[in-house]
Amino acid sequence: MIQILILTFFHFSPSSSSANKIYNVMNFGAKPDAKTDCANAFLSAWGAACSTRQPVMIYVPPGRYLSRNIRFDGASCKNNATTIRIDGTLVAPLNYNVIGDTDSWVKFESVTGVSIYGGTLDGRGNRLWACKNSGKSCPQGATSLLFYNSKKIIVNGLSSTNSQMFHILLDGCHDVEFVNMKILAPGNSPNTDGIHVKQSWGVTIANSYISTGDDCISIGPGNSNIWVENIACGPGHGISIGSLGWDMEEAGVQNVTVKTITLTGTENGVRVKTWARPSNGFVRNVLFQHIVMVNVQNPIIIDQNYCPNDRNCPHQSSGVKISDVTYRDIHGTSATEVAIKFDCSKTYPCKGITLDEINLTHGDKTALASCNNARGTATGIVHPTSCL
Repeated sequence: MIQILILTFFHFSPSSSSANKIYNVMNFGAKPDAKTDCANAFLSAWGAACSTRQPVMIYVPPGRYLSRNIRFDGASCKNNATTIRIDGTLVAPLNYNVIGDTDSWVKFESVTGVSIYGGTLDGRGNRLWACKNSGKSCPQGATSLLFYNSKKIIVNGLSSTNSQMFHILLDGCHDVEFVNMKILAPGNSPNTDGIHVKQSWGVTIANSYISTGDDCISIGPGNSNIWVENIACGPGHGISIGSLGWDMEEAGVQNVTVKTITLTGTENGVRVKTWARPSNGFVRNVLFQHIVMVNVQNPIIIDQNYCPNDRNCPHQSSGVKISDVTYRDIHGTSATEVAIKFDCSKTYPCKGITLDEINLTHGDKTALASCNNARGTATGIVHPTSCL
């Protein structure tokens, strides 16, 4: 049975905020006509908000606001309680080259105590995807929303559509909450990860709907204390830890919980993926629990032999050490015969893998489990029959 995901958004007017001062971007020259570049207006509002020590609000009224790439720098901010209430839509330039060679469209750097409520980011990535899919030379594309070296962040009720590349990226952040998010891009849009997290800790992602062309949520190197709960994912590539192990000196991933998830028509369900290269990285203390798979190609998978096109890694073995990964109460349907696949490193076999109450079927055929260099135990009813 597919779980029902209920998104609860905060609705309030600017006057109901606890902030003592409100900065309306229209008072700084922003025009909601989807034609006038509003970047300078947004930055001016940010500068005004940063100049005061009291809690403040930046308000974006209804309408469509065109903007080139924006960088909100918090290094000189005097306050650590800035609320950004968005009742409108931020629109990226129609010409993807305007922001396509930058790392991000909207970037927050070195900020503390920023909360974003509501709003939509429209990345207008369609033309860039078409360029990439045609094989032509194209810019890499910009991440729609990037938080770098920041802390005490709340994003609630934000929608992101048609990002050029990643929708949301966290890099070097801690104490972050993403809740009630809606992230949308077509299933064939390249590299449009919903939320990518790296080098961060204390991150919660909850109560959200993610439908995209790549991983709904991807957890890169250097992450710890990550909590993912009540997510509807699909289409896309599922929820992934990885890719890991590209570098020899690489921070590991630990203390990750992924629970109460529905994955529908995705390429993968819950995945751990590492490059087939030497590395001192690791993955440990991971729990995947209360998960529903609906016609998922690879419901449960560990792939430690990732080496696309046999470049930079053929005939090598992953050095990433995977241990203490638990799969509990996972059920549903697999689109392929092999519903559980543990393809672990021959140099450092996976250890401490636990399967507990698993029921995955493949139509009217018998689903299978495949293990290679994997060690662990199975408890309760496990179907397909455990290969551990």
